[in-house]
Amino acid sequence: MRWDNLFDDLESQLEHELTAEEIDLRAEEERLRLARLSLRDRILAVQEARGEASVPLLRLLLAGERMIDVRAITFGRDWFAAELVELSGRRSQCVVPLAAVAGLVLTRQQVELSLRPVAGSEVVPVRPVGVPDAGAGSSLSARLGLGYVLRDLCRRRRAIELHLATGMRLQGTIDRVGRDHFDMALHDAGVARRERDVTQYRVIPFEAIELVRI
Repeated sequence: MRWDNLFDDLESQLEHELTAEEIDLRAEEERLRLARLSLRDRILAVQEARGEASVPLLRLLLAGERMIDVRAITFGRDWFAAELVELSGRRSQCVVPLAAVAGLVLTRQQVELSLRPVAGSEVVPVRPVGVPDAGAGSSLSARLGLGYVLRDLCRRRRAIELHLATGMRLQGTIDRVGRDHFDMALHDAGVARRERDVTQYRVIPFEAIELVRI
């Protein structure tokens, strides 16, 4: 009987040690997963939960210390396109460089959602008007940089409202796009880009962009 008790104790102790080791291993794996999370991953995780009840809009603090509410739509390598929702109720589409995001203002629910593993993080098939179609169901959009988006807007001759990190807002059309900058012809909103209507030409580095309203 004593031998039976001894073996039972040994079995119980071994089971306890294996369980503790498994818990420690899972905790370490979770720490490593969190250490690999990027800001893009966390925004994308909140976006993936937008179909769940009571998930509010994502609030961003931009580099120019302005807060905006958005509903992310399409993700590129260093940018994302979103629906911009203003206090006035006006809704428009915009492109936000990830480098222009100074912070996320999250609810407790959004914090938890943002830490979820993201399945297929390279694919968000919905795209707004004016943002290049990378092909629904492909991972192409996740590899496209901000320059590609600007070149597409240039090719389409789309008038834009450019918000700079300095707080300045410019209306006009993109004329050409370089590796890290672009040329913009300034003209009034609602006016086609005609030479006679251009009031100024600007060369703008990508890093100065806070938001592009399409």
